[in-house]
Amino acid sequence: MSITYKNTISAEEVNFLRASVGFRQILPQQIKAGLDGSTLIVAAYDQYKIVGMARLIWDGGFVALIPDVLVLPEYKTQEVEHEMITRILDFLRSKLEPGFGIQVDIKVWNHREAFYESLGFQLSTCERRGIPMHICLTDQIELTDAKFKQCTFCDEEKKSI
Repeated sequence: MSITYKNTISAEEVNFLRASVGFRQILPQQIKAGLDGSTLIVAAYDQYKIVGMARLIWDGGFVALIPDVLVLPEYKTQEVEHEMITRILDFLRSKLEPGFGIQVDIKVWNHREAFYESLGFQLSTCERRGIPMHICLTDQIELTDAKFKQCTFCDEEKKSI
């Protein structure tokens, strides 16, 4: 099996990968907007089948975020994740000028800290980087969930129809 890498991915492929790792589905137009706003996308294919993707958001200066690293579970042991992250970090390194530095944050799921530490990432601490926080802004996420039939709300909705 030979994995190839591209810098494009469809919204349907993103949702396929999200579903494969247990994440909720997102409306295609919202995925497209997110992909269009990304600095770099690395998508991994096994022939024509999407098997992984990673996405970089960078301000062009000193802060970058890798918000999405998704790999089909059956490909986790095949260096796909490592290669995608390496490609993103190499891209950022190619943009560094003398004296420049870029802080790269990454979202780590499923207790994969050791893997990312092996790539040079450090666990953020309150003293060094502040406390990670988030807010989720939504306009009736239940409707999106119902469309993709991915929550208990969907089951309750069916009962009331």
